[in-house]
Amino acid sequence: MERPRAADPRPDTPPPARRARRWPVLVLLAATAVLYLWDLSASGWGNSFYAAAAQAGAQSWKAWLFGSLDAGNAITVDKPPAAMWIMGLSARIFGVNSWSILAPQALMGVASVYLLYATVKRWFGQNAGLLAGAALALTPVAVLMFRYDNPDALLVLLMTAGAYTTVRAVEKASWKWLALTGVLLGFGFLTKMMQAFLVLPAFALVYLIAAPTGLGKRIRDLLIAGLALIVSAGWYVALVSLWPAGSRPFIAGSTNNSLWELALGYNGLGRIFGGSGNGGGGGGSQNTGFGGATGIGRLFGSSMGTEISWLLPAALIALIAVLALTWTAPRTDRARAAMIMWGGWLLVTGITFSYMSGTIHPYYTIALAPSIAAVVAIGGRVLWLYRTKIWARALLAGMLMATAIWGSVLMGRADWLPALRWASLVLGVVLALVLLLPGAKLRGFAVVALVAAILSAGASGAAYAASTASVAHTGSIPTSGPSGQSSGMGGTRGGAANRTGGPTGSAGDSSSSTESSSSTSTDSDSTTQGAPGGGGMGGEGQSSNSELTALLEASTTKWSAAISGATSAAELELDSGTSVIALGGWNGSDPSPTLAQFEAYVAAGQINYYIASGSGMGGGGTGGSTTDASQIATWVAAHYTATTVGSTTVYDLTQAASS
Repeated sequence: MERPRAADPRPDTPPPARRARRWPVLVLLAATAVLYLWDLSASGWGNSFYAAAAQAGAQSWKAWLFGSLDAGNAITVDKPPAAMWIMGLSARIFGVNSWSILAPQALMGVASVYLLYATVKRWFGQNAGLLAGAALALTPVAVLMFRYDNPDALLVLLMTAGAYTTVRAVEKASWKWLALTGVLLGFGFLTKMMQAFLVLPAFALVYLIAAPTGLGKRIRDLLIAGLALIVSAGWYVALVSLWPAGSRPFIAGSTNNSLWELALGYNGLGRIFGGSGNGGGGGGSQNTGFGGATGIGRLFGSSMGTEISWLLPAALIALIAVLALTWTAPRTDRARAAMIMWGGWLLVTGITFSYMSGTIHPYYTIALAPSIAAVVAIGGRVLWLYRTKIWARALLAGMLMATAIWGSVLMGRADWLPALRWASLVLGVVLALVLLLPGAKLRGFAVVALVAAILSAGASGAAYAASTASVAHTGSIPTSGPSGQSSGMGGTRGGAANRTGGPTGSAGDSSSSTESSSSTSTDSDSTTQGAPGGGGMGGEGQSSNSELTALLEASTTKWSAAISGATSAAELELDSGTSVIALGGWNGSDPSPTLAQFEAYVAAGQINYYIASGSGMGGGGTGGSTTDASQIATWVAAHYTATTVGSTTVYDLTQAASS
C-alpha cells in the first residue's frame, strides 16, 4: 500500500505499483519448511489412530474411500475421510512410514503460510503479508498440528484458501471465485465436518457488504456459492447413503450407521451442546480437563492460552481500532472488508470455542491462527499509515505492549526460560514506548524501533513455537511447548514408526474378500463392564510385544484380531501390518460389531484372535464399555480358551470352541 497523504490518510489505498521482491517470501517459506519438517519422524506415528487409517487406505481402496480404521473395513474413523485420502495416497506411494504420513501435514502448513501471505499482500502490501505469514508459521499450535497427522492441518489449509478466493471474489464481484470458496469449504466439511462452516458467516458477510456490484447480484452470487458448497460436500454424503450398508464399514461416531447423524450429532450439535452416547459431548468436568471451563476467558486459560493466545490481545486491539477508523468509509473500503472477513472468522470461531459444552481439545484452536495473524498484520499496517497521529502510535504501542506483557504471563505459566521471558518483556515495552515520541523526533528511527519492538515482543511466542518442533508429540490430545507431553488419552507407543513393506501390506486388498456386514441401528449407551477386555473407549494404547506382533503377522484371516478400543487396534495394526477390528470404535459407544455380527465373522473364519487387553479410553468420548463389546467379551471367554502371549491374554478363535 502507498503511504497516504498527511492531509487525507486513507487505509483503503492500493498496493504499490512496484513489483514485490521475491526473496523475502522465499526465505519465509524455506524457514517454515525447515521448522515443520525438521526431525519430523521423532514423533513416530503421531496419532496412531489416523496413522492406522492411512495404512488401511494404502492397503485397500475401499478403506481409502471410506476412511476405514482397518483394511478389512469393519469401521471407519470418527471423522470424514478427506485428510485420510491424502495420507493414504502418500502411504501407498511412499510406503507406510512416519514421513509418508506426517510430511503431507507439514507441506500443508507451508502452503497455508503462503496463502495467508498472498491474501494479505493483495490488499495491504508485501510487508503486511510477510508479517501475517510469519505470525501464522510461529503460532505454537500451528507448529504442533502442521507436524501431526490429525485432520486439522488440511482444514486450516482449506479455510485459508477459502479466504484467498473470497478476497479475489470481492475485488471484482466474481461469482466464479466465490463458487470456488464454496467448493473449498465443502471439502472442509469432508475434512472435519461442521467446524469448516465457522468461517461461512464472515465470508458471506464480506461479499454481501463489500463486493462492487448491485445487491441483487451479490445475493445471486452467494446462492451460487452455497450451491457449490452443497455439491462439493454432498456428493460424498450421497455416496455413503446410497452405498449398501452391508458392503461398507460402519460409520464410527454414529448410532445408526449414518454419515448425516455423525455430522449433526457427534461432530455437530453434540460438540456445541454436549450430550451423552455418541453426541460428541460430555459433562463439564471433562471439558475442564480438556479445554478449560466454558466462558469468555477459555482461550486465555491454562489449557488453550499457550496454544493460541500469544497475539490475541493485539488482534482484538487492531480489530476494534480499524473498524472504528473505517466505520464511515465507503461500502467497498478494503480495510473494513478485511476486518469483516478476518475479524468475523476470529470472533465466530473464538466465541464458539469459548462456549461450546461438548468435547473440545486445545489443539482445535489452530483454526483461529490464520485469522489472528491476519488481523494483527492488517491492523498494524493500517495504523502505521497514520503514524503521524499520536493516537495511531499509541494504538501501535498498545498492541506491542499487550503482546510483550501477555507473552510474559504465558511464559510464566510454563515456567520456561525466565531470562527470555523478562528480556522480551522489558525490551518490548521500552521499544513500544519509543513509538510514542513525536514523529519529528523519530524520523528514520521509527522503522528500526518498530521492527525491534515486533521482534522483542514476539520473541517469547516464537521461542515457545520453536521448542514445540524440538520434541516428540504423540497421543490423541497433543499440546505445544517444550515438554512434548500428550495431555490426553490414546497413549504413546514405543514401536518403530517405519515399515517399508510397500503399500499393499500383509493384510492385502480387502476388496477381494467378504465385506463386513452392516450394523443395526441400536443405540448402545450402556456402561456395563463386561468380561475380559470389556470395551473401553478407544483403548489406552496397545503397545504390542514382539510375540504378539509375530502372531498377528502370521495370520491369514481377513482380520488378524479383534480388541476393545480403537487406539489399541490401531497400534496393533501399525506393528503387524494386519487388519484388527476395533470393538466399539473410538469412544466405545459405537454399536459395531454386534454380538451376532461378531459370531458370524468367527463362524466364517474371518477373525483369528480375540485380544483381551484393550481397555480404558482412547482419547475421546465419555462413558465406559458398550453393551455389544461387553457381550462379545463374555461370549469369547465362555466359548474359547485363554492363552498368554507375552503379557497379553489372547483367545484363538480358529480353534474349536470349548465346552
